[in-house]
Amino acid sequence: MRVLHVISEMGAGGAEAVVAGMVRAGGEFGWESGVASGGGHRAEALRAQGFRTFDVPVARRRVSGVLRAVSAVRSAVRAFSPDVVLAHNVSASLVARLGARGTPVATVFHGVAETDLGGAARVLRRTSHAVTAVSEASAARLRAAGLVVEVIPNAVFVEPPRVDRAAIRGVLGIGADVPVALCPARLEPQKRHDVLLEAWALVAGAILLLAGDGSLRADLEHRAEELGVADRVRFLGTRCDVPDLLDAADVVVLTSDWEGMPIAILESLAAGRPVVASDVDGVREALAGGGGVLVPRRSPSATAAALASFLFNARACASAGAAGRASVERSHDPHTFMKSYDELLRTLAGEHR
Repeated sequence: MRVLHVISEMGAGGAEAVVAGMVRAGGEFGWESGVASGGGHRAEALRAQGFRTFDVPVARRRVSGVLRAVSAVRSAVRAFSPDVVLAHNVSASLVARLGARGTPVATVFHGVAETDLGGAARVLRRTSHAVTAVSEASAARLRAAGLVVEVIPNAVFVEPPRVDRAAIRGVLGIGADVPVALCPARLEPQKRHDVLLEAWALVAGAILLLAGDGSLRADLEHRAEELGVADRVRFLGTRCDVPDLLDAADVVVLTSDWEGMPIAILESLAAGRPVVASDVDGVREALAGGGGVLVPRRSPSATAAALASFLFNARACASAGAAGRASVERSHDPHTFMKSYDELLRTLAGEHR
């Protein structure tokens, strides 16, 4: 089965990690996979490993951008001749359907803000032959909007660290005994780093690593200065070595306003790192089996207290880390995940034929 993934970009995000994992794991199920995207380090890595990639300009919600993206996807479909197109998220679904040249389109709904849900449902109803959601909560919201949705929870395609904990801490200039929290998230409004910085002002004697970049970086750097925590916060920018950073950290934190099923959290659990995160839909499901603490959304004080409970308690870290690793192995196994998609896509391709 020839599967063409369509996604806006292939950088450091969670959906991008899922696509890269699916492409690599697809061979076990008889897939020949290609990726049509706006590029990024994950696309470059796949290309170096012999997988076909196609350049598609990011649409950015402009009519001219959508038309260019559709034209590029149409060229990719012509060159790759897929049996099925798998679009990741709503904008990719629109572009994929318009460029698919009659090939069936399935969409993975990774999530949108609640205010965008109605529009997302309308687009998916018109563009997708099948829709999957990464969490039960996301599926429920789409079903309430009248869509038929199958739930396939995200899986973790584990990438081991390339260097050990001491080495990456040495590169970062962090001592072996310094408590470290890691937030692997784009510096965008959804992720609410402002809440995290306010929480960090209540936590002393530890370092916060922010792995990600985005439109709010300058504002957040200024806010860190205002709060007096700039010397304890490292803005690392976009990183390709998240497994190494997880190895260097003691706890992972995510203060998002909303999430689908965040790969950053699943990767953290798989690495045995306890998680402190906002009590929002996809996060609640990710931590249902243990491995961390949910805190009220937009609550710096609760976030700070939860962080301190792990940063300064090695036994609590170890216990939560073990529970999280076991939970991921039970509920987010890559083989089970791929088997579900294999059955779905083969059925869709067969119906089309």
